[in-house]
Amino acid sequence: MKVWTIRVDVDALTDIQDIINWYNTQSKGLGTRFKKQIVLQISSLKDNPEIYSNRYDEVRCMLIKKFPFLVHYSLNNNKNQVQVFAVFHTSRNPAIWSKRNNKNEDA
Repeated sequence: MKVWTIRVDVDALTDIQDIINWYNTQSKGLGTRFKKQIVLQISSLKDNPEIYSNRYDEVRCMLIKKFPFLVHYSLNNNKNQVQVFAVFHTSRNPAIWSKRNNKNEDA
């Protein structure tokens, strides 16, 4: 069985922190519950990241249980690495990440 490492981009960490902050303003402890759930699920990708199919291009999406957010990630088979690059609300267009990615390439 292949062992995968997980790399979470800075933008994805910012997404997660923004979501935690927002949930904390909605209900006491909700941000903490979200954080525990997303850490658990992202960590689970090291065992079998291929369980989720490609949604667009080479991007896979994992729904966070009990929360309306998708973790967007890709696989680098040469490095056995899962690259998490965004966490977006399910109602948002994934093209937002594409715009973010192009902005980062220009920097």
